Amino acid sequence: MGKHNEFGKEGEQIAVDYLIKNGYIIKYKNYRYLQAEVDIIAQKDATLAIVEVRSRSSDFIENIAETVTPKKIKLLVMAANHYVIDNEIDVEVRFDIITILKNKKRFELEHLESAFYHF
Repeated sequence: MGKHNEFGKEGEQIAVDYLIKNGYIIKYKNYRYLQAEVDIIAQKDATLAIVEVRSRSSDFIENIAETVTPKKIKLLVMAANHYVIDNEIDVEVRFDIITILKNKKRFELEHLESAFYHF
């Protein structure tokens, strides 16, 4: 596995640990539906969080959260819709982004709740 993929998996695990620490129940990791993949599906109370994790080892010039494209949003919405219908659950659905920036040996995590809307 390439270093990029290893760091991506490490970032997802950091996000999972953060969510659990903050009272979320992890329902699914790497949920796939057709060509879509949701990094984390987590629930807290009556809200289902569809979480996209973005990890970077440098800040580049662009904001990490802004790398989630309209196409990716469309795929996330499609997969979330399928998950909710397939599991027959009645919850509020929210789309979050967790960004993880690695600076040397330290990680900076930012949780953007309701990062975008699905309509």
